[in-house]
Amino acid sequence: MIDYALNFGFICVSLALLMNLWRLTMGPTTADRILAVDTMTINAIALLVMYGIAKGTSMYFEGALLLAMFGFVSTVAYCKFILRGDIIE
Repeated sequence: MIDYALNFGFICVSLALLMNLWRLTMGPTTADRILAVDTMTINAIALLVMYGIAKGTSMYFEGALLLAMFGFVSTVAYCKFILRGDIIE
């Protein structure tokens, strides 16, 4: 039963990634594009966690944690760049 749930989850998250990619390319404002990249990071984390569950190893969970930290820092840095034009003060 877990195999069916994982396959359904992979399909749903992959579809969400495609919709985020569409929003990233066709977003009318920069805020839409920033949110699309942030949401793509969250979907990539979900894919890593589901792949870790499917393979039965915890190595992918550590990778998901690193991706979450990198995604948060990059989103904050990009927003700061958009608002102020400089990242390092």
